[in-house]
Amino acid sequence: MLENVKVVKFGGSSLADAEHFKMVEQIVLAEPERRYVVPSAPGKRFPADTKVTDMLYECYHMASKGDNIDEAFDKIAERYRLIIDGLGIDLDLTKEFENIKAAFTHHAGRDYAASRGEYLNGIILAKLLGFDFIDAASVICFADDGTFDSETTDKILNSELKKHYRAVVPGFYGSMPNGTIKTFSRGGSDITGSIVARAARASLYENWTDVSGFLMADPRIVENPKGIDNITYHELRELAYMGATVLHEDSIFPVRAAKIPINIRNTNSPEDKGTMIVPNGSDIPDEKNVITGVAGKKGFSVLNIEKAHMNAEVGFGRRVLTAIENEGVTFEHLPSGIDTMSVVLSGDITSDQRSRIMNAICASCLPEYIGFEDGLALLAVVGRGMVNNKGTASRVITAIAEAGINIRMIDQGSSEINIIIGVDDKDFENALRAIYNEFVK
Repeated sequence: MLENVKVVKFGGSSLADAEHFKMVEQIVLAEPERRYVVPSAPGKRFPADTKVTDMLYECYHMASKGDNIDEAFDKIAERYRLIIDGLGIDLDLTKEFENIKAAFTHHAGRDYAASRGEYLNGIILAKLLGFDFIDAASVICFADDGTFDSETTDKILNSELKKHYRAVVPGFYGSMPNGTIKTFSRGGSDITGSIVARAARASLYENWTDVSGFLMADPRIVENPKGIDNITYHELRELAYMGATVLHEDSIFPVRAAKIPINIRNTNSPEDKGTMIVPNGSDIPDEKNVITGVAGKKGFSVLNIEKAHMNAEVGFGRRVLTAIENEGVTFEHLPSGIDTMSVVLSGDITSDQRSRIMNAICASCLPEYIGFEDGLALLAVVGRGMVNNKGTASRVITAIAEAGINIRMIDQGSSEINIIIGVDDKDFENALRAIYNEFVK
């Protein structure tokens, strides 16, 4: 790991217009350790605005149908011209615009079209900062089957970064072995930022967005929830999986493997410390909160199976899960008893899939009862502090009961950092508020 090298990523809202670019410039140049920058494409400047990536998708769609794209493309080019003029930098992107427009008319592909937002933003930001520009297509590698090639990328990107003391690497895209542009399906520029941080052997990866880090609960449900100062990768994954959306879970794996901490920061409030994401709880001093956060989702289904002495029947659970696996369905949780077994599944499986699953289980397991229940919401109460605090589960259950809510399922992992509670969809919001209030207020 190189000493005091920071990789900084800026989201679309942080680079929506010239004024935001100036804020980004101040942030990057405020600390000489911020040496590698990963930008997104320009986001919305106001609520009714359109993201540049969406404009590029629409323009390419028009081109693929043979429609005239002059007006649509001019609007895209104008967004960048406004940024350049607002910054007062000496940069002419006319040739880039011509090349991109020609590629659209020759059907270069949707991934190519979408990636140009980050590509152009990267050129502008590099010019503004006086940094080198590295085209992500030359250093972010995908395999022939379209999957991200982590090890090849790390080797190539690490070698390239060593040639540039400071550089801008556009987010969201890379290239296939044949040179075709390929974008990440989820996580976008967040993934690129994480990849660059790993390749740079960074001491810190700063992810700048429009919020000051993670909150302990969804602000749409809980009024003015507290922020999370510190969180581990494990806790982040648990919360992100259950609906917390500041950072997609896929985007943390490159830095998690390299044990590089992440700092979520707010471009509009750079003085805020944000949330620090660290490899282990031991990296966090003076832990005060019992829980780190609570999150959840609605719309799950439960497959309930009953059979006397199923616990003594070798292979029973395997046969049940095989029937589910054969339908290409993954299970969420597996609470069970001596004579009962429940499998929590995504609620979007089809009626035909349900019938085939039940028929297969009936044939292989001969259950006394089998059936689906719908309308289950799951809440994850997450926190490394629960390990050393007795009675946490009791407090969760009591808080929900006192709110007049029936608990349909309880599941606690062996790691003891999360408790999963199942309630009816209609009780989801009230249950989440009850848990938050029990531990925070």
